[in-house]
Amino acid sequence: MKVVRKRPQLPARDAATAEAVHPTRHDELSQRIAALNELTAQQLRDEWRRLYRGQPPRLSRDLLIRSIAYRMQQLVYGGLSKATQRKLDALTKELKGKGSIAVTPDTRLVREWRGKTHTVAVTENGFEYAGKSFSSLTKIAHAITGAHWSGPRFFGLIRRQASNGQLGLDAAGSPDAEELANG
Repeated sequence: MKVVRKRPQLPARDAATAEAVHPTRHDELSQRIAALNELTAQQLRDEWRRLYRGQPPRLSRDLLIRSIAYRMQQLVYGGLSKATQRKLDALTKELKGKGSIAVTPDTRLVREWRGKTHTVAVTENGFEYAGKSFSSLTKIAHAITGAHWSGPRFFGLIRRQASNGQLGLDAAGSPDAEELANG
């Protein structure tokens, strides 16, 4: 007698499909994500430990909430597609190899600065930030910080030259304070 094993059903990858299949699960998840805003910093770190099974990184409250919400959605709907994961791996190799990453239209750049998350959309004609068009990332970095920064460096698209001559990134993927003072 041959036993036929049924393949487990993979979680839906898009929210519309998932909601149609499991509206109750979708509503519960939405409520749990909304409730994250009410948690204390310690409760958020505890939730991180529970979901990721490890110590939380030093992130702003905003990014901690976003990361936890992503993980909650990932567990319900599934993670990144293999194609997206391959693209991220290729970009990581490009940054390590060349020291920079080329961005293309429809790319979104996210940077945390002084506890606030800033998102920039790459367009065919330049960049869009806070509802305004900009011709360069450097102008956006200046609008955010009030100081002159290399825009590509501010958004982590290039690696800095360390004092030992090697390329590296600081924890934020951008210049460190000493580099700003000297640069």
